[in-house]
Amino acid sequence: MNKSKKLSAEVKFNNIITHPLDPLSFDEINKISEIVKAKSDLGKELLFETIMLLEPTKEKVLSFKKGDHIDRNAFVVVLNFKEEKIYELEINLISEKIHRCEFIPNVQPAFIFGDLEMDFNEWESKMKKDPKVIEALKKRGITDPDLLQIDPWPISNFGNKDEEGKRLAIGRCWIRREPEDNAYARPIEGLSIILDLNKNEVVDIQDFGTVPIPPNDGNYSQNYQKEFRTDLKPIEITQPEGPSFKVDGNEVKWQKWNLRIGFTKREGLVIHTVGYEDNGKLRPILYRASLSEMIVPYGDPTNDHFKKQVFDAGEVGIGKCANSLELGCDCLGEIRYFDASLFDIRGNATLIKNAICMHEEDYGILWKHTDTRTGEVETRRSRRLVISSIVTVGNYEYGFFWYFYQDGGIEYEVKLTGIVNSSAVPPGVKPKHGTLVAPQVVAHNHQHFFNVRLDMMVDGIENSVYEVDTILDPISEENKHGNAFSTKKTLIQNEGEGARIVDPFAARYWTISNNSKKNYMGEPVSYKIAPGENLLPFSHKDSVVNKRAGFMNAHLWVTQFNNKELYASGDYPQQHPGGDGLPKWIQSKRDTKDKDLVVWYTLGHNHIPRLEDWPVMPVAYIGFSIKPSGFFDKNPALDVPPSNNHSCSSGCNCCN
Repeated sequence: MNKSKKLSAEVKFNNIITHPLDPLSFDEINKISEIVKAKSDLGKELLFETIMLLEPTKEKVLSFKKGDHIDRNAFVVVLNFKEEKIYELEINLISEKIHRCEFIPNVQPAFIFGDLEMDFNEWESKMKKDPKVIEALKKRGITDPDLLQIDPWPISNFGNKDEEGKRLAIGRCWIRREPEDNAYARPIEGLSIILDLNKNEVVDIQDFGTVPIPPNDGNYSQNYQKEFRTDLKPIEITQPEGPSFKVDGNEVKWQKWNLRIGFTKREGLVIHTVGYEDNGKLRPILYRASLSEMIVPYGDPTNDHFKKQVFDAGEVGIGKCANSLELGCDCLGEIRYFDASLFDIRGNATLIKNAICMHEEDYGILWKHTDTRTGEVETRRSRRLVISSIVTVGNYEYGFFWYFYQDGGIEYEVKLTGIVNSSAVPPGVKPKHGTLVAPQVVAHNHQHFFNVRLDMMVDGIENSVYEVDTILDPISEENKHGNAFSTKKTLIQNEGEGARIVDPFAARYWTISNNSKKNYMGEPVSYKIAPGENLLPFSHKDSVVNKRAGFMNAHLWVTQFNNKELYASGDYPQQHPGGDGLPKWIQSKRDTKDKDLVVWYTLGHNHIPRLEDWPVMPVAYIGFSIKPSGFFDKNPALDVPPSNNHSCSSGCNCCN
């Protein structure tokens, strides 16, 4: 996992707060941790799991004007690892007072590695020197524990009484041939190290039997590549006059879009107060959008692989795993980067440089028509604003991309790459629940589920959600020839009705409408959510993973806004038995007609590994779109200017 880089003394950073939604600054984070240590009386053995902005109410944010007083509050989760107790605090940064300090029983925090003197690398080094680990390695003929790689995984919750109340993890093991080798090519199958994270010690070794270490290398880095293609010509993306967007702190203006950028340790990239200018008026669409939760359930039942069901947001933290992005590799063009201020386990502020990347992309044709009578041709090229962040969680990389289009459309896309999780089988064994990607190396079947929380604000706070299906009209006097089809629009009246499933055979989508605002034709203004690739979990309804990640079992959820409901599987999924989050909240059956609503969209990717996914997988894409549907009176991109003709720089005739 990527570790936040500490800020060196010579690095400059912006601590000026100009808006209530500005993320906590570097100095504010240090101030918060100092208040906790000095005034909370929670002991000296504190580890910080959460330090984040406690966002003001919508009323305060939406009525805010430049120059108004900004009150700053923070939400903090700390663990006293000696007493094994978790506390939530709410702190006012202006008065420096702790307004709430509450012990939270029967839960475990997301991963916090190391005690007060150790970081992750030191923690792994300590595990390698444990006598129980050394003995287990010798049993497998491994004599150099320095080449051991231990990836800590959440332990899930299978009702084991011995695990109750303990903050545990499973150490899954691989061995390198040399220090720079790809360890995932050599899994140590059958060996699981049970770790007590509060005590920073190995409490048990689970040995399911020895399996030979796979023989082949799986190296992919340029240092191991013997030759590269020589027939690629350079592609240069230039904007001689600079980018079209304007940035003021965390506020972004691009074309007719206006939005704010945020970042948290758990969610990573957050988008706030998204609006589109229409006839001189900024019309709101989204109040807040973020990755709420994600889980990767694996489909192999052998040994303890059935415990592989990682909540990468709630159990690890997407934000703290963010990469520092680099020009020309992760992003291309005229780039604007945003840093992210986070914190280490002691509560000291840290900085991830270039955690967020923003740039513009050409996206082909926006609209076009040729009038065959007059010969007039009108073409407009599409350009989109891209805001992205890329994270590394163990073996996998995830790219989270928000796209904003000139026609008022929004798209969310996840890009999946990295290294498939590997285990080993004996020679000659063909696995049932995975793919042999190299001799004796199996990549298990698995799925990726992402839940995106969309706090909607379509032309105002009071919205309604409708499910829209395309239906075949029956044969009748009106439909004698059987060619007619129409749409069926169904209001989701309460939360109990709000767990919905995609139906590609009905071309199903959902509209978020403001019934108090009408468009040119007298209909409520709306935005629609259109599914992309999706599926349901391949796990039984009563399985542990389905109980713990209930959000997987529907693609769209609708809830009435509650500022305490931020995460689809609840606040503390780590070692939680399940039943929290969306499945629990919708049991209240709160009214969802003309209310302040949150729409939660779940997207799933099914990964049956291929040989081509090894040793590092090409990017897979998954996403969905949020498009205007009666929000505007006509195509809002008519005023995009025509493009200028340019000849090719190489002097060819392709543009003549």
